[in-house]
Amino acid sequence: MAAVLLAGAFPAAAIADQGPTAQQPARSVVAPGAQLTLVAKQFKFTEGPAADKAGNVFFTDQPNNKIWKYSTDGKLSVFLDKAGRANGLYFDKRGNLLACADEQNQLWSIDKQGRPTVLLTQVNGHQLNGPNDLWVHPKTEGIYFTDPYYQRDYWTRQAPDPGLGGQHLYYLAAGQKAAVVADAQLQKPNGIIGTPDGRLLYVADIGANKTYKYQITPEGSLTNRQLFAEQGSDGMTLDQEGNVYLTGKGVTVYNPAGQQIEHIDVPADWTGNVCFAGKDRKTLFITASEAVYVLPMRVKGAQ
Repeated sequence: MAAVLLAGAFPAAAIADQGPTAQQPARSVVAPGAQLTLVAKQFKFTEGPAADKAGNVFFTDQPNNKIWKYSTDGKLSVFLDKAGRANGLYFDKRGNLLACADEQNQLWSIDKQGRPTVLLTQVNGHQLNGPNDLWVHPKTEGIYFTDPYYQRDYWTRQAPDPGLGGQHLYYLAAGQKAAVVADAQLQKPNGIIGTPDGRLLYVADIGANKTYKYQITPEGSLTNRQLFAEQGSDGMTLDQEGNVYLTGKGVTVYNPAGQQIEHIDVPADWTGNVCFAGKDRKTLFITASEAVYVLPMRVKGAQ
């Protein structure tokens, strides 16, 4: 358990508007006069923020092997120690926290008491590269996850399993124990998010510095891949207006047509991930290397 390290606010000027021209006016997605506020800076590398139904945020400090909780009343505590080196997180319909646990290159489901169940350990007999980020389909409950290779100092291996044939996007159907390749044409897939209606999936290829949009069929396969933005991303989220939030150097916001409408500066070398949180889902929660930040928003997160 740890108390919140008191936050400092960053001026509104730190939020840089990169919006449309005067012929295409757009309201800022940030709440009027809002300031980026530091929650805590006591971590090694934060990632994987995910909000539960109440709006509490769970996020990872992967090098320190912990999952933290930031509650709606502003309290910070450790939810799970020895967290399988969890990276990306996402909640399923039953309130289980799904995790990309790359210590043993697995997918986990963690119940409300912090007890993990292993959902996946390999693909076709081959060790995964290192599951990174995931999204759960709201209707079928199938899991889409990215599997890039980032060498970890806690691994004994020094190279990916050549039997995988590369770094892919995978799909694990609900109740199944075997995942299938959803897209094998990506260099290094990383950030991922889908729409609440289950029709569209966004996947960032951080290796190619591009983000793609797919249509999802009722069977779970992906079709009609289109280039969405000439930018890769470590993590991603969506708001209720359909805007897509990409991370890396701060947070860059694109409208549904793939046009950049805003950029949120974050005082960190790298912004790993982002999600909407709070009881009203109008707080942007940002994981940025050793720190986490919050920013009041005009828009709500997609649900």
